[in-house]
Amino acid sequence: MFGLGKKSSIPDASEALPDRTQVVPVAAKHLVTGNPMQGPWPEGFEVAMFGMGCFWGVERLFWQQTGVWSTAVGYAGGHTANASYRDICTGMTGHNEVCTVVFDPSVISFEALLKLFWESHDPTQGMRQGPDQGAQYRSGIYTYSDEQHAQAIASQVRFQEALTGLGYGQITTEILPAPEFYYAEDEHQQYLQKNPGGYCSMRGTGAACVESGTTGITQMPAS
Repeated sequence: MFGLGKKSSIPDASEALPDRTQVVPVAAKHLVTGNPMQGPWPEGFEVAMFGMGCFWGVERLFWQQTGVWSTAVGYAGGHTANASYRDICTGMTGHNEVCTVVFDPSVISFEALLKLFWESHDPTQGMRQGPDQGAQYRSGIYTYSDEQHAQAIASQVRFQEALTGLGYGQITTEILPAPEFYYAEDEHQQYLQKNPGGYCSMRGTGAACVESGTTGITQMPAS
């Protein structure tokens, strides 16, 4: 991490690194939850995908939530199939570092996941997050249904009001239908469980993402 990816724009497909044919192998089970890292998922479960900067801390944030069944980190939103981490860091694949979240909506809602997303990073920074600079660290919500997309857009509107009230600028988060997800190398999966003192740059803004139908809350309570 540490700002290795310096390119601040997404390359055109014609400029991107060529596809790789070898698929990255994935561990059978999640190191923390003990559940499978790949589908099929239990009936009724849903998937969400988020980009919030360095994916190490993002994954830990979500695996800690009750109702989250499994998580994985990887690359999405670019051009190069089966790209490696080294490829990503050149800035020439167009991918974002993302985390997929498999969750039981009867226990934790997509709206609750959106609240975590907005409150746990700064979505106004464009092609960076904190000290990590480059397109691979951009803020993104990648949706798997029309309902998820509508909820994401609505939550953005509410969170922008909170950010504006605290003096922040415009949200730069991209909200798109979920692109193909490529698993990252095993060393990156559940990285902060393997390396408890490892690097994590996630920082929120202090703004609170209010629930739908709620107004008037613009700042998180002091801890």
